[in-house]
Amino acid sequence: MEAAVVSAATGALKPVLEKLGALVGNKYKRFKAVRGDIKSLTHELTTMDAFLLKMSEEEDLDVQDKVWMNEVRELSYDMEDSIDDFMQSVGSENSKPDGFLEKMKNSLGKMKARHRIGKEILDLKKQITEVAERNERYKARETFSKKKNATIDPRALAIFQHASELVGIDEPKAEVIKLLTEGASTQTKMKLVSIVGSGGMGKTTLANQVFQDLKGKFKCWAFLSVSRNPDMMNILRTILSEVSGQRYADTEAGSVQQLIIKITDFLVNKRYFVVLDDIWDVDTWHVLKLALPVASSGSFIITTTRINEVAKSCRSTPFIGDIYCIRPLDMVHSKQLFYTRLFNSEEKCPSYLKKVSEHILIKCAGLPLAIIAISGLLANTERTEGPWRQVEDSIGRALERNPSVEGMMKILSLSYFELPAHLKSCLLCLSIFPEDSIIKKKVLINRWIAERIIHTEAGYSTTYELGERCFNELINRSLMQPGKTGSFDRVKSCRLHDTILDFIISKSIEENFVTLVGVLPNLTVGIERKVRRLSLQDAKQKELILPRGLGLSHVRSLDMFGISVKIPSMDKFRHLRFLNFEGCKQLENHHLENIGMLFQLRYLSLLRAEKVSKLPEQIGHLWCLEILDIRATSVCELPTSIVNLKRLLHLLVNDNVTFPCGISKLQALQKLKLVSVYSQSCNFLQEFGQLQSLKVLSLVFADYSSADRVYPEDEPKKVVIVASLKNPGNLLSLTVRYGPELVEESLCPMPLSLRTFKALGSRIPHVPEWVGSLVNLHDLSLELVGAEQKDFYILGGLPLLQYLVLAPDESEIPEEWPEIIVSGEVGFPSLRVFVSTMMTISLTFAPGAMFLIPLAFVVFVDGEEVGGEPEEQSRRQVAQIQLS
Repeated sequence: MEAAVVSAATGALKPVLEKLGALVGNKYKRFKAVRGDIKSLTHELTTMDAFLLKMSEEEDLDVQDKVWMNEVRELSYDMEDSIDDFMQSVGSENSKPDGFLEKMKNSLGKMKARHRIGKEILDLKKQITEVAERNERYKARETFSKKKNATIDPRALAIFQHASELVGIDEPKAEVIKLLTEGASTQTKMKLVSIVGSGGMGKTTLANQVFQDLKGKFKCWAFLSVSRNPDMMNILRTILSEVSGQRYADTEAGSVQQLIIKITDFLVNKRYFVVLDDIWDVDTWHVLKLALPVASSGSFIITTTRINEVAKSCRSTPFIGDIYCIRPLDMVHSKQLFYTRLFNSEEKCPSYLKKVSEHILIKCAGLPLAIIAISGLLANTERTEGPWRQVEDSIGRALERNPSVEGMMKILSLSYFELPAHLKSCLLCLSIFPEDSIIKKKVLINRWIAERIIHTEAGYSTTYELGERCFNELINRSLMQPGKTGSFDRVKSCRLHDTILDFIISKSIEENFVTLVGVLPNLTVGIERKVRRLSLQDAKQKELILPRGLGLSHVRSLDMFGISVKIPSMDKFRHLRFLNFEGCKQLENHHLENIGMLFQLRYLSLLRAEKVSKLPEQIGHLWCLEILDIRATSVCELPTSIVNLKRLLHLLVNDNVTFPCGISKLQALQKLKLVSVYSQSCNFLQEFGQLQSLKVLSLVFADYSSADRVYPEDEPKKVVIVASLKNPGNLLSLTVRYGPELVEESLCPMPLSLRTFKALGSRIPHVPEWVGSLVNLHDLSLELVGAEQKDFYILGGLPLLQYLVLAPDESEIPEEWPEIIVSGEVGFPSLRVFVSTMMTISLTFAPGAMFLIPLAFVVFVDGEEVGGEPEEQSRRQVAQIQLS
């Protein structure tokens, strides 16, 4: 990784070294008095950085080593903050004094700053020397030698699903189904099975497999996770939404009692199937069972828990219930899981690794999470007997001392220490999120970038691309579970298994990486230390208030989860890099009053902070800001100072926001969403055409100045916007909403660099001819009023098109579509996914079309995805596809 990254192992040593180098450069040439001390300090810190990296790879450090590492790590953060303060005071971009007195005052201020930083450099050098002498650390010591292979298996997602969901599941699934269905009928009372076992045994997977097999036999069903700190209001609203088919937003909150009544009233006399996953206490079950009417004959309930008392409570009167104790995998299934992940099959395992593999499996004792974790470790270890024997020895010691959950934690620990330094830091960042969170990939990667945990390195065009590599590798190592997928099966989110979350929380606490407030008392740490990353989470008390004694002036990231968190004043967080107010219902305008003091802030999300209606002018002082997200707020106008944000990369706003003039100054801007064209001035529309770094643009052709959205005819603005669109030479993605006139012939061509083009709410009669010129297009979405053979000639001729969506308006669909033949001469050479919504169309793909490309047709009817072969959906209006 590059020199500027922050690491869980070395703290901010690398950024400190980079900034110390800047202090002896020409920009700070007046800073002569302590140049020698800076060089000496740099040499010392460089040696320390290398030594810390080596030590971070060792699992069993003695106490003295850990104390020394913590001291150096904490000191590195303080050093970076001091240097940042100095650079801000002597080189602030907003420091432009007018008049003689102001200039003198400014000059004196800079002299004081130079004197102060000189004194601090000497003090820091003294502290470093004292730490080194006290611990006598500079002695050579061999470290465990490992060969790491960072190559990501492209089948990681498929292997993960196969390993965690299918191996060894058939027998326990049949047993649970038998417990539920034996002697059951629509006249019998409700049946309940409580699956119990330790974390990582596969309880959730088993419950989900049974649920998927049986839910089609019931009128109503729901599957939801309860978790360790359950939000009963949210859980009950989710149950009501799933069993009734209502949108979650339409389930009125009311009170817990009212929701229980609504659910029981809806479910009474209906057969239902409900799975309540991961129940941690008896009291929670006593509340939830009130919403499940016993009188609903023939209904099924499955609960999962780690705690025997909870399982016993679930099966007690008035429910007829059984307890199913989940068992470890037998050796046959353990081998299947292990060898599939590493070699695709047991037969492909080299003979010289067979014996050591069997020893490893014996030590893992059939624990699925342990097998998955250790196979992920071995996948990145040299495939020779020696290193595998060393892994076997480490596992053996861990499991012999701790044969159950603690043994798994030791295995996770081993997997953690095998990670490269940057991946350790990436993983620890996930400890910030509450249990059972669905974590968006974009948010996670942008966090890594904002905190400089990752940085662009050779072989990657962008830092975000490197972030995707890190994200995929953590999934490949089974340390994260993949969530939702998007186009081409790309994972868009992830979540953590509870056991892994517990582990990385413990590591974060140990290394003072994250401070959690409002979770469980034993997880609230950092009160005696300076806080580096602060996660405020809803607790059971009415209002979450920060404990006294927390050192907040050095916090680098602040996240707020839930509605009971009291928002602290921004003037306490001077060195903040990452600020996440996403979904913060209590955030108001006055909470942002001092935000201009956060001179290091790189990421600010106000997404869904509905009460925020105005951004302060101070926001223009955030010189380092790279990402600003104010979508789903009440902000309708951006402050004029926004144009001062010269480092801004992503600007995400509501589609009714008006922009100030001067946006052409934002030459770093890469993503701009959503721009309401008719709400802006012509000057603005001309300026944004000068944004040469712009890669992603979303335009809305609707006017929100009136109470109702209207679509005005404004020819001058159309002309200006089209001229502007031709200028950005790097534009890769363009989305047009409610702008059919832009899509039609007269207002094009579009930039030839486009890889994605989406025309939403923009009905056009046919595919425009200019589309055929977009030779780099990968992803295309159009809303057609009609379609003819010539339209598919244009589409089929796009050499790189992989993802095609054709979505006609329902009111314009003809009674009968013509039969369209896609020939092999022009036959979608790269198409992988074709999506059609609410249309009847006869397509015949001739031989040679889509040559050697695995094509998936996805059909949507009434907004729902239709699976299976089209002919199996004869009672529905679907796309008719023929492959000749």
